[in-house]
Amino acid sequence: QVQLVESGGGLVQPGGSLRLSCAASGSIFSINFMGWYRRAPGKERELVALIQSGGSTDYADSVKGRFTISRDNAKNTVYLQMNSLKPEDTAVYYCRAGIIKTGTWSLVNYWGQGTQVTVSP
Repeated sequence: QVQLVESGGGLVQPGGSLRLSCAASGSIFSINFMGWYRRAPGKERELVALIQSGGSTDYADSVKGRFTISRDNAKNTVYLQMNSLKPEDTAVYYCRAGIIKTGTWSLVNYWGQGTQVTVSP
C-alpha cells in the first residue's frame, strides 16, 4: 500500500510564501517522477511543476520564477516552494508521483488528497 500525504497549505496574503510538502510512504521500491497540480475554482486541473528522478524540472508559465519544486529522495518527499503568491494561485494543490512498489516492475501513478492554498488579503 502506498500513500501520498500533502501538507503546508493554508491562507496567505498576496506577496507571501508557502511551502508545500508531499511525503510518499508504503512499500516503495523507487519513485520516478513527482509533481504538483492544482485546480482553481471553475477551472481545469493544470500542471504546476514536475520533477524527474534525474532532477530535471518543468513549470507552468504562470509560476516560473516564483515557484520551485525540489525533492528529497531519502525522505520520499517532494516540495513546492511558492513565493510572491498571487490571488490567482488560489487552488487545491495535488501531489502526484510515479512509483514502483517493492516486488514489482510496474510504474503506478498515485495522487494525494489535495491541500487548499488560499491567497487573500
